[in-house]
Amino acid sequence: MRKLGLIGGMSWVSTRDYYEQINRGVRRRTSPMTSAPLLIESLDFAELWGLANDEDWDRAAGVLAKSAERLVGAGAEGLIICANSMHKVYDKVAQAAGVPMLHIADCVGRAMQAANATNAALIGTGNVMTESFYRRRLVQHDVDLLPPDMDMVSEIDGIIYGELMRGKVTREAERTLKTWITRKEQDGAEAIVLACTELAMIVDVDANVLPVFDSTRIHSAAAVDWILAEAS
Repeated sequence: MRKLGLIGGMSWVSTRDYYEQINRGVRRRTSPMTSAPLLIESLDFAELWGLANDEDWDRAAGVLAKSAERLVGAGAEGLIICANSMHKVYDKVAQAAGVPMLHIADCVGRAMQAANATNAALIGTGNVMTESFYRRRLVQHDVDLLPPDMDMVSEIDGIIYGELMRGKVTREAERTLKTWITRKEQDGAEAIVLACTELAMIVDVDANVLPVFDSTRIHSAAAVDWILAEAS
């Protein structure tokens, strides 16, 4: 198995889910006693949220790039960033790392292509829903995306940062997401992309009005594939 480095802590809640899902995936495909060879650096998210301008994002890119270098120096042969929004700085981090990195949106896009899901609504943090860095990756995999609804952007962004990233789950948040998914179906969406690694805490991925592509689950599955693939 190849050793994978995880840049986590954004939030620690989803990093915990990555660790569990990757280990369960490796165990299912190998043996009950097998564990995934992982290196994890959990960053302090207090220093990496509320990024408002180019200077902030350049600073964040530097923090993640240094993390990538440390993980590679410790023996990681490949890397993932355990957060959707931080893929805004993916290119700079990948350049610093110098090893393979699995881009979360590419993993989601390939999964959607395989399922013939070509028309979807994107739900995540504000920058993921409204900026091009994530949307264009999905479009490159022949996925058409509904335009962002700014009321939805504001409400869901508040839930993510005000509740989920603090480990808080409420019935009100669950109802809110169910309502928005129903509205997206009415708007013509044929699938939902959960492009925030915490959203599965309040969305039933396996039983919803539309097919739901959970970025955490998909990214973790791609990580398992990479870990178990023979090195070229």
